[in-house]
Amino acid sequence: MTKKLFLLIAIVIGHSAANSFAATIPAGTTITVRTLSSISSTDRVGRTFRAQVDQDVGVNGKVLVKAGTKALVEIQSSGALPRGSKPLSLDLKSISVNGRDVAVKTNSFEPASPKTVRGRRAGQISIGTFVVQPRSKMQFRLTQQVTL
Repeated sequence: MTKKLFLLIAIVIGHSAANSFAATIPAGTTITVRTLSSISSTDRVGRTFRAQVDQDVGVNGKVLVKAGTKALVEIQSSGALPRGSKPLSLDLKSISVNGRDVAVKTNSFEPASPKTVRGRRAGQISIGTFVVQPRSKMQFRLTQQVTL
């Protein structure tokens, strides 16, 4: 009887340990998100906005992040400063997995702005306010792997 009980406990512990290993999303994976609110080209750098993952993210046929998962987008550059304004640029900062926020590093996403001016002294300056509407789709490519 004790051998059977020991064997059963060993199997349960082994199964639990196998399921607790973290999954990894490799660098280069694309994560598509949709904004939940509007984002303006005049919002300050560092401001964050809620978003949600638009499509399941899978590795080797296994879904690791489901569509609808909460995400956080941050402004990296904007036209908020009167001098040295830049085109709007956004980064995906984190995704929520199993109730915890997991930091991610991605390439920047630059929504198409209506007009830009280039000049020797100005560099590139956006003209006018540009707004990313709620439910807009954005694609970010992971620059580093993410362990969930």
